[in-house]
Amino acid sequence: MVGTISSAFSFGANAGLGPVQNPLGIEGFSNVYDAILTLLTLLIVPAALSPFARLRRAEGVERQQIKWFAYAAAATVVGIVLAYMIPNSIDTSPWFEWAGYALLIATTPAIPISIGIAILRYRLYDIDRIINRTLVYGALTVMLVLVYVGSVVGLQFLLRSFAGQESQLAIVASTLAIAALFNPLRRRVQAVVDRLFYRRKYDAAKTLEEFSAKLRDETDIDALNSELLSTVRKTMQPEHASLWLREPERTVER
Repeated sequence: MVGTISSAFSFGANAGLGPVQNPLGIEGFSNVYDAILTLLTLLIVPAALSPFARLRRAEGVERQQIKWFAYAAAATVVGIVLAYMIPNSIDTSPWFEWAGYALLIATTPAIPISIGIAILRYRLYDIDRIINRTLVYGALTVMLVLVYVGSVVGLQFLLRSFAGQESQLAIVASTLAIAALFNPLRRRVQAVVDRLFYRRKYDAAKTLEEFSAKLRDETDIDALNSELLSTVRKTMQPEHASLWLREPERTVER
């Protein structure tokens, strides 16, 4: 709150406005804003790490609530990095800055929205699917971009070496390669993400698959009962599990 108020009355807080001066700016508040900005920069690291540290100890509903907030905070940090830190550190094209600002504007409401979802507990468990999709498609996008750029550069180099000139064939071939790789690569990335970040669900799915394979070939009812109870304990982890089988109806011959 103090940082927002000081930025409203500071000449130096109008980032992105170029030569436009803040009409509410007061000369003395610029130094105050710089000091507060330095302090906030030092505090933002432990403040950002605190939800992740608390997430490791949380369980149940509290864990899902913190996941929403942590996801929104991480998205906001990514927007800040793309909008401010990277353009200020290296020379980037204008479209990169515009994309960074657009992402920052889109992620700015994420924190209050995530707090509202956590408080109201509305679709609380959807965050697992959102995080999963973000990891999968984020990694997939990076990999496809690297494949596309690498293939274009490599094919253009080969065409210059053999034909002596560049050709649009490299772009066409790279686009077709990306289209062919999308689904197989997505499935592979999905499997890796599930195995690394959703190990418990991944192990449960593998256990169910193994039980399904045994179920087709098992004929001993006692062994099948034991396997079924063992599978339920491994996947659902109940406090108690038991199996009740109905007696077969007897037919009376007349």
